[in-house]
Amino acid sequence: MRYLHTMVRVRDLDAALDFWCAKLGLVEVKRDEYPQGRFTLVFLAAPEDAEGAQVGGQRGAPLVELTYNWDTEDYAGGRNFGHLAFEVDDIYAACQRLMEGGVVINRPPRDGNMAFVRSPDGISVELLQKGPRKAPAEPWASMPNVGAW
Repeated sequence: MRYLHTMVRVRDLDAALDFWCAKLGLVEVKRDEYPQGRFTLVFLAAPEDAEGAQVGGQRGAPLVELTYNWDTEDYAGGRNFGHLAFEVDDIYAACQRLMEGGVVINRPPRDGNMAFVRSPDGISVELLQKGPRKAPAEPWASMPNVGAW
């Protein structure tokens, strides 16, 4: 398992970048615009991690992901904190192990690539398949979402 990023929702991207980059000192390493979904993702790294943050198209250092939704939204109740993300060698095996341990798979890995679970304190954790996505497989392919993630 490898720690990938922490996602934080922001209301004002310019103000957020001023804080995280100009004041705190993180470096923007990647930006993705999604006009269809009306959001922007900005990935930041600590200065000493910036060079290793993009190695061969894959993130090599832990990042802060700023998620800016273009439409106004109130993030009351800690909704601005998104999730922690970890890369796993086998997403199906990881989810099976968690399920056997009594953890609810809130967003099953139907796509062979991504799943979400929650900690006992309600912290959302994203699991991402290392390398290419796995072929869809049961029971995951037909498993519904449960609750929020």
